[in-house]
Amino acid sequence: MSGHDFSNRAAGGWRLEHSYAQLPSLLHVAVGPTAVRAPRRVVWNRKLAEELGLDAAAWARAEGAGAAGAEGGRRTAEIFSGNVLPPGAAPLAQAYAGHQYGHFTTLGDGRAILLGEQITPSGARFDVQLKGAGPTPYSRAGDGRATLSAMLREYVISEAMHALGIPTTRSLAVVATGEEVWRQDGARPGAVLTRVAASHIRVGTFEWVAARRDEAALRALVDYTLQRHYSELVGAENPALALLGAVIERQARLIAQWMGVGFVHGVMNTDNMALSGETIDYGPCAFMEAYDPATVFSSIDRDGRYAYGNQAQIAQWNLARLAEALLTVLHPQEEAAVALANEALGGFEKSFQRQWLAGMRRKLGLFNEEPEDLALIEALLTWMHAAKADFTNTFGELETLGATEAGPGSESGSAKEFEAWRERWRARLARQSQTAEEVGRLRRANCPAVIPRNHRVEEALAAAEQGSVSVLERLLAVLAAPYDSARARAADVAEYRVPAPDGGDGYRTYCGT
Repeated sequence: MSGHDFSNRAAGGWRLEHSYAQLPSLLHVAVGPTAVRAPRRVVWNRKLAEELGLDAAAWARAEGAGAAGAEGGRRTAEIFSGNVLPPGAAPLAQAYAGHQYGHFTTLGDGRAILLGEQITPSGARFDVQLKGAGPTPYSRAGDGRATLSAMLREYVISEAMHALGIPTTRSLAVVATGEEVWRQDGARPGAVLTRVAASHIRVGTFEWVAARRDEAALRALVDYTLQRHYSELVGAENPALALLGAVIERQARLIAQWMGVGFVHGVMNTDNMALSGETIDYGPCAFMEAYDPATVFSSIDRDGRYAYGNQAQIAQWNLARLAEALLTVLHPQEEAAVALANEALGGFEKSFQRQWLAGMRRKLGLFNEEPEDLALIEALLTWMHAAKADFTNTFGELETLGATEAGPGSESGSAKEFEAWRERWRARLARQSQTAEEVGRLRRANCPAVIPRNHRVEEALAAAEQGSVSVLERLLAVLAAPYDSARARAADVAEYRVPAPDGGDGYRTYCGT
């Protein structure tokens, strides 16, 4: 075996299976990636590769100095671009529908191709998907490609979300294709993202099957989803109802976690809601800086449907579409099925409020519950909105923050309001038994010191488009430890905590298609 040949050693660690392909054929179609001209690996996630059981060490050795290293580098770029399939791959595109901005449409993987399901050393199963890998039967006249900046954005934000402890798809690699992709703003460098997910089963997947009135396929999809994500519910008396209730609970928790760090998904269509409970599809997403529930980042969300403060309401709306898709398998009588669905959906708001309030208590260092906690939290948020205070830094620095330093609106009377609120908070802390040190530990574990500041993300993406990845790599290193407040105060990291000069007003992101 040559020094750069990693096709052996358990096929480089690849152990792909294809359980999704065993589902009815209306859910998928076999299709391979379209080769690209000159693949070049821009960034890859060695730690994630190791978690998946891939032989990252052998790959790194293959990319050492000299001719062997160059060949090894090309080999990994060929795999992550789709030019060369890893051992055991059986590529396919998945079918699904979706309500996009409230309107139903048929969709499917128009630029994404599933290579298979990697089985990790622990026995876990993860989809490995190439995004931007070329057209499929579901492309709807699209080019099937993706821009480098859009794929790097997903890499940065998804890995930041993982570091924040929020369920998310992961990013294994981004490979530049050496080809241009044409979008509304002209020609842009193309790229392929390797995305790793617990699965890519979406609310829209169920909508697709329901729209075809194939009850046998719908039951098969319910059973498969339970087996893959909710194995403890396999054998439930009413599998569809058990699935619906479990998904509702996971989504309530996920949205509460988003809200706790100021994350705005930006395009919460039903095809972007995963039944695994992971955050999926990072298009026009971003993190809010100055607190405002009406914050919108998507360039096409002109009415604020997917604004920060609407995310729980939209999640419940999306879950109602899932319930509709499941009606025929919830109960043979429509009236009874609707009653079961409504009862389940009624639990979302209560679950979300419980999870959101618990998260906010932790951010304030509260270990117990008091009836006035909600009012205390809402008073702080009201002040933050009026003061245009930075969401992340305000929570992180409540003990020491000078109100006039919190944001552009923090002046005179507003400063007095903040000091009055802080006295209420201190009095609340005094009524619990935990020490100041314990309170500090709880707050530090729930108040990130750094988030992907939008201007820093744009800075990194612009540099990468020009061929320099050092800015991107530095950003990724900072975001890998968001709760390390001591490190965040270091001179080389502190700059990443500074909000955009305008507080992020007017910042817009694009879906990349």
